[in-house]
Amino acid sequence: MKIGSEAHKELFCRTFMESHLKYEPEQMPWPQLDSVSLERLRSIPFWEEALNTEREAGVMVSAFAQTVSDPMIREAIALQGVEETRHGRLLEFLINHYDIKISERPAPKVPDNIETAFIDFGFGECLDSFFAFGLFGIARQARYFPEPLFSMFEPILDEEARHIVFFVNWVSYLQIQQGRGAAGLRAAHALWHYGRALLHLVKAFGSAADGSGEGFTATGASTFMDDLTPEIVFSTSLEENARRMSAFDERLLQPRLMPRLSAIALRTLRLLPRRPTPARTQISVSEQ
Repeated sequence: MKIGSEAHKELFCRTFMESHLKYEPEQMPWPQLDSVSLERLRSIPFWEEALNTEREAGVMVSAFAQTVSDPMIREAIALQGVEETRHGRLLEFLINHYDIKISERPAPKVPDNIETAFIDFGFGECLDSFFAFGLFGIARQARYFPEPLFSMFEPILDEEARHIVFFVNWVSYLQIQQGRGAAGLRAAHALWHYGRALLHLVKAFGSAADGSGEGFTATGASTFMDDLTPEIVFSTSLEENARRMSAFDERLLQPRLMPRLSAIALRTLRLLPRRPTPARTQISVSEQ
């Protein structure tokens, strides 16, 4: 199958739309948490930023869908807008259900340059989701929360995987249709937007350090394990990313930058002299 062809468009749009899950946040099986788990949930620093991000995404993606002329692509992006909006509702329900205290923020607005905003958001999701998969895996391995809570959120992370696979295929299709399909041009375009996303991530790391609550994936990983190391973050993120990406048709493009960079970083870390470290601690709720 040729990337940028009508067959390619049909595949990435149909794959996305046909894998849509129907559920309502209010009707999900929210588990009752004991006092320890509840305190852990409330102490996680990223709820406010996560909710704000999902709310903004729902408004922006839904607005961008209305500007797309191709009927099939417009339908797929509109569906992503529905899912992003639902993610915001889900986080809002979680925050209210478990009485998590956050500050209210102004309602999100539609960006001026909507296509650029959508593209920046897509590349940012490719970076952020990679670490989100790893964070989820780290927390699950550490048994930081009861398993029913992880099981409930498993399909939500699969939705994020669907979003980024759809995005990288859409953006490549768009460039080819616009006559910018040469491999070098596509790579330069991707690197430019990945660079913008990385700058945002660096800003998020700095904000997390000063207590603002941003940086809610990679920077939040240390919440779930005291002796967390870069090697654990990279290896777990690679494993979780590979597991989720294995569900997709091999003919579809997948985000490659973070897996490649992380694999290089992991190989480098494993070549460095090791310092004595305490055994990894896995804390079970039942042990508290």
